[in-house]
Amino acid sequence: MDLFLKNGTIVTQNQTRDIFQGHLLIRGNRIAAMGPDISNPGVPELNVENLVIVPGFIQTHIHMCQTLFRNLADDLELLEWLSERIWPMESAHTPDSLRASVQLSLVELFKNGTTTVLDMGALHHTNVIFEEMARSGIRGFSGKVLMDTEPSYYRQDTAENLAESEQLIQQWNGAANGRIGYALAPRFVLSCSDALWDGVRDLSEKYNVFVHTHASENKRETELVKTQTGMGNIEFFAHKGLASPNLLLAHCIWVSETEMNLLQENDIKVLHCPSANLKLGSGFAPVPQYLQRGINVSLGSDGAPCNNTLSIFQEMRLAALIHKPRYGVKSITAQDVVDMATINGARALGLEDEIGSLEVGKKADLVILNLNKVNTIPADNVYSQLVYSAHTDNVLHVMVDGEWVVQNQQVLAYNENEVVQNAWKELTALLKRLNRPN
Repeated sequence: MDLFLKNGTIVTQNQTRDIFQGHLLIRGNRIAAMGPDISNPGVPELNVENLVIVPGFIQTHIHMCQTLFRNLADDLELLEWLSERIWPMESAHTPDSLRASVQLSLVELFKNGTTTVLDMGALHHTNVIFEEMARSGIRGFSGKVLMDTEPSYYRQDTAENLAESEQLIQQWNGAANGRIGYALAPRFVLSCSDALWDGVRDLSEKYNVFVHTHASENKRETELVKTQTGMGNIEFFAHKGLASPNLLLAHCIWVSETEMNLLQENDIKVLHCPSANLKLGSGFAPVPQYLQRGINVSLGSDGAPCNNTLSIFQEMRLAALIHKPRYGVKSITAQDVVDMATINGARALGLEDEIGSLEVGKKADLVILNLNKVNTIPADNVYSQLVYSAHTDNVLHVMVDGEWVVQNQQVLAYNENEVVQNAWKELTALLKRLNRPN
């Protein structure tokens, strides 16, 4: 698409975090020019006066297969939450119910300005997730969930896990003109054998793909890992040869000083999910310490059953607030949090040269917001508006790869009413398969 965005407030998120009143020219799928004085070379024009343009938001830990289970797993700690609710419901997915869950996720994500996701995938029917990502226009990574030890009803043979993962890598990594990527998705240490971890390492090295997993989320989980392996989660990953910039770890709450050093020395990425961590009673990661050490921290909503929303605005607000009582009111600024939701997310995914900021030559992934509303005015600090005041209703238009995915608050790839109706239908059928009331 060729388009001239005229008279907007442009929040660049570039190295010097410039913000200016001006214009932005898109040619194809990239930003061709931007500034206060550039002229329209004769392409279609959109007047964005009194609106704010920001880089597309990036969420680096999502479970789209779980969105159908929203509001069905409250008031449980992690291990009970998994064993009593999540694993049974995930195991009951059919291709149709998984598709309904993913579509519901994508509509919600687009409406809150999320343009890129790192999704945890599913144990079965993983092609469905990639198909919907390709169809919707989102930029993202996903992968087949890998589990070969427990629970007995929801696991797969080690060799089958690895063979299917390799086939999916070959099919989907780099698909949709590079919008889609693959990330290996071993669930966590307690559900994967040593042989599976070895295979994950070998596939990651062979294809240069990410390893996306959970680490040190819950105190009891961390203690069980220590009992089983004699090590902490991150020490175990280092022992397995996985400690590298390609290792993306959700949570990292219960970490030792040794493990914090491993994160720093190996450029391992931390995926911070504050809402889910609090809802499951897990605690929260020492993010100010991570940032002081130069450890890259980005944001994710995790899964709808442990949140219960996929809103990047909620994650930004909570990420800014929860650390202040312990670390001080200046420990995390609103700008720090917008960094986590944009350029830090891009760095986590190795895409900082392509997305995460609005700069000439980068991909045209952006969000246009109306911050001149009752919930966001008056203001002289756009970072404060975005983090503490804004919500989904402030999002007007969303673009990914130079194409609109949301216009005038309407998601283009899906009929929202049909998505909602289908979600109800598929959830009802799934719960019947489990012999559970809705």
